[in-house]
Amino acid sequence: MPAPRNNALQEILSKRFRILLTGDPDGVPPWLADVAASDEPGLYLPDEAPWIVHGDLATLVGGIRALLMQALHPGSLTGVREHSRYKEEPLGRLSGTIRWLTMTTFASTAAVSGEADRVNTMHRRVKGTYQNSAGQKVAYRAADPELLRWVHIAFMDSFLRCHQLYSSRALPGGADAYIRLWAKSVIPLGLTEVPLSERDLLAELERFRPELVVNDATREVISFIRNPPLPKTSLPAYHFLFKAALASLPQEYQERIGLGHPSLRLMRPITRNLLGLIRLAIGPETPIEEAAIARLHRAGVMKDGKIICRPDSL
Repeated sequence: MPAPRNNALQEILSKRFRILLTGDPDGVPPWLADVAASDEPGLYLPDEAPWIVHGDLATLVGGIRALLMQALHPGSLTGVREHSRYKEEPLGRLSGTIRWLTMTTFASTAAVSGEADRVNTMHRRVKGTYQNSAGQKVAYRAADPELLRWVHIAFMDSFLRCHQLYSSRALPGGADAYIRLWAKSVIPLGLTEVPLSERDLLAELERFRPELVVNDATREVISFIRNPPLPKTSLPAYHFLFKAALASLPQEYQERIGLGHPSLRLMRPITRNLLGLIRLAIGPETPIEEAAIARLHRAGVMKDGKIICRPDSL
């Protein structure tokens, strides 16, 4: 059972934190009921790498890093600039991304399928043209496997690296387990050819390298990521997390982005302490994980807080 909150201040800070991430005025994730629903298991269990990584506050840094990486590809960048309201509703886009990540990690397989349908429907509307690194005009659709693959590996690499750098939680099975297991998350999106090991992931990143571009449009989006219209009380922590995300990127990406080279040696311990303070401030409760674990108990996968069988053996 989670430890009780220490005081009313912790309750207030927790609510504000969840309002910021979910956009819900009561601080209750709109997808909480979907995670709790049904008596079926999902894609992952509490002792598996994706659950561990995505339940950790290091994802706050990983999410920023993923957005920076995605902005370097002119196809994904154009999709964001032309088909999202990221300037008018930045928190809406954030909550949509968090919803997909949370549902895919913690919800039942049926709910994951429904969430994938929602994302696929949205992707079908996103299409147009962009100028590639060679200056040629290229037609694109958000559902194109190549663009989906770049978005997938940008998220995967970012959450993995930031967990390795900024989390104190052990990663079951290491990087290969996280990459192999998280590959299941994009199958409902129609993406089946993705990295299944760290070696594969590094090779894919290298393959995409010639396609990455930094131009005025890139700098505009990166500037927005660097200085989003968040509440003033949240900005100091966010600006530090942005620097932590930048520090975690390969040096070549940092040079392309052109915002300096924060010292990873300094950023790593400070970021770990900051994330620890955030956890202390908002409390130990994790409503999404608790709802998912309760569902796994109903599904017969867990009993008395322990995993007693794997979904494949049901």
